[in-house]
Amino acid sequence: MTDAHEPEATTADHGTRARAPWSIRRRVALGVVALVALLGVLIGAVSVLALRQNLLQRLDAQVYDVSHYLLAGEPGDELPGGSESLSAGLVVAVLTPGTGARGYVYTDPGTAQELTATQLRQLFAASADGPSNVHLSGLGSYRVQVHTASNGALAVGISTADVDTTTWTLAGIFGLVTFGALLLGAIGAIALTRVALRPLERVTETATRVTGLELASGDVAIPERVPEAESDPRTEVGQVGAALNRMLGHVEEALVARQRSEEKVRRFVADASHELRTPLASIRGYAELTRRIDAELPPDAIRSLDRIESESIRMTALVEDLLELARLDEGQGIAHDEVELVRLVTDAVGDAYAAAPDHEWEVVAPEPPLTVEGDAARLHQVVVNLLANAHRHTPAGTAITVTLAADGDDVVLTVADDGPGIPEELQPRLFERFARGDASRARDAGVSATGSTGLGLAIVAAVVAAHDGEIAVASVPGDTRVTVRLPQHRAAHREGGPELAD
Repeated sequence: MTDAHEPEATTADHGTRARAPWSIRRRVALGVVALVALLGVLIGAVSVLALRQNLLQRLDAQVYDVSHYLLAGEPGDELPGGSESLSAGLVVAVLTPGTGARGYVYTDPGTAQELTATQLRQLFAASADGPSNVHLSGLGSYRVQVHTASNGALAVGISTADVDTTTWTLAGIFGLVTFGALLLGAIGAIALTRVALRPLERVTETATRVTGLELASGDVAIPERVPEAESDPRTEVGQVGAALNRMLGHVEEALVARQRSEEKVRRFVADASHELRTPLASIRGYAELTRRIDAELPPDAIRSLDRIESESIRMTALVEDLLELARLDEGQGIAHDEVELVRLVTDAVGDAYAAAPDHEWEVVAPEPPLTVEGDAARLHQVVVNLLANAHRHTPAGTAITVTLAADGDDVVLTVADDGPGIPEELQPRLFERFARGDASRARDAGVSATGSTGLGLAIVAAVVAAHDGEIAVASVPGDTRVTVRLPQHRAAHREGGPELAD
């Protein structure tokens, strides 16, 4: 259990998964490929259509020349069935009122094949206004010109097979060229975008390194900056880099101002707490001295002296806690000795039992030794504060179990109870200073204050952090657990500042 909430996973409605956004590299590459494909198809289509139109025009000219050659004679003349002057792929047919229609298709120079009645009907069904495409059964597509006269009609056609073959060949060539251009365009786009986005990647790397800095505590300086080459405002990436540098500068200034303010507050609290120790001790001493005089004091005076003495004790404890936090904030006085935790925990639980015998206490620990590197006095304070917090906020009869166990290179201390639990809204700020379950700071009049000051768990968290450890809380009604994880061997000793004068 931790004191931080995990971000909730986002799910799409009806179980659908949201589509991942496209990166700039993918968008540019796909855009270039789409543009190359569009241009390739457009250029190929225009070129193929233009070539086909040109070939058809040349074919029409040939049909026209053959028609005029044949029209030199009368339509009723005998057709040249085996003439070598007529090329292959030519069809010629005549229609006369007396003899009907007849015609030939020339498969090779000097070789002719007579047309069928169906082919003749298809041939003479062509328009007489100009050359047109006609599909002849069994022969394919032809470019046909029909000439009509009063004594008959002449139909001349030339096969479009060569035109079709050339057209499809050119279309295939353009398809292969376009496919190759798509591959080269995709490779080139990926390479170009990779080179073009390198400055942006370096800006991103700078921002990523900044996110890894510990800005909540310690040194607040931000040494990371976008390199000058990527912060030139004359380029788009440079504008982003320059803006990020300005933002980092403003953040650093804000962090420095915040640190100075916090240092002033900590120093004020430390100085004020230190200065309050002497007058508080004097108040308590004079109260005790007044109670011990031989003269008989009125009951109201005795009650007032009791209140003065108890409040001075409480304020002295508060001042000591504030001083302890000030020392921990400055890393002062943390020893680096070998601390045996089993005996330390056992002694602390024994003291807690003596102070709260109406609770059920249990220790679950291995046989000693179980040691960590740290400060014995402050680690004892951690255990004492956790136990005091557990029995102070739980009713009589609550079972409190302290568990100590080794976990790899760490030692885990758990204080669990079956009390009413910690309010959910309090758990995230449980280890903050002056965090208390009751919002009011009022004390019951006429009795010693037993409520907490809100500093005990803050001291626990500070001591654990000073030992490079972690602390977490998990609580539901009937099961509250505070877990402290301490490394057995600290990586490095912290440099402490000068001790505060007593």
